[in-house]
Amino acid sequence: MASSSNVTALITGAAKRIGRATALALAGQGIHIVAHYGSSKNDARNLAETIESLGVRCWVVGADLGRREQVASLVERAKSMAGSIEILINNGSIFPKNRLMEFSGDDLDRNIQINAFAPLVLSREFAARAQQGVIINFLDSRIADFDVEHAAYHLSKRVLFSLTRMLALELAPRIRVNAIAPGLILPPVGEDQSYLERMRKTNPLERVGELDEITETVKFLIANRFVTGQVVFVDGGRHLKGAYYG
Repeated sequence: MASSSNVTALITGAAKRIGRATALALAGQGIHIVAHYGSSKNDARNLAETIESLGVRCWVVGADLGRREQVASLVERAKSMAGSIEILINNGSIFPKNRLMEFSGDDLDRNIQINAFAPLVLSREFAARAQQGVIINFLDSRIADFDVEHAAYHLSKRVLFSLTRMLALELAPRIRVNAIAPGLILPPVGEDQSYLERMRKTNPLERVGELDEITETVKFLIANRFVTGQVVFVDGGRHLKGAYYG
């Protein structure tokens, strides 16, 4: 890949949480950012101002990942702003609560659309425009077992897991495709730090992960040119402990 000053990353869901931390970490390496947002326009603009203050370019682009026509045009819109896109990070997702015996067909459709089909479409569009590049998908460490409280979400992330490996084969050798499966890093929306403290012993390392432990993994997967089709669990070993029934 070209030097960082010539590299641009499109990050979905970049305005908040892991997406924001990833954007800032890559900007710190001199990588330009196209920051996608769904509804968090002001947060995305604040992120762009912070990144621009580092001497790195940042463009902001809005799209509803639940609307297929907006997803289909997102990469081209990003490319028209930045000139080229070398890295695609599929981070944007939804995380609704629903159990297996409760969710509707519409619930499943929406989770699949946003959490799995949108990353697939973006990956197709990215591959159609890039000579070479890197795709990183964000999964969830609980794909190794079963999250009963977020069943439709869980199924959609399992689909994205399979798509990661399929895309790695389909797009090689031009484009490498990997994934990161975070564990206990941030509390879910609506929870606070006490949630993390209650859950810390659910992983073998008995601790809460840090955002920089995610972003360092992103940087590793971008830099290592001989890794594709991998899922890196950044979860303190949580995925080794079997099914989750809480």
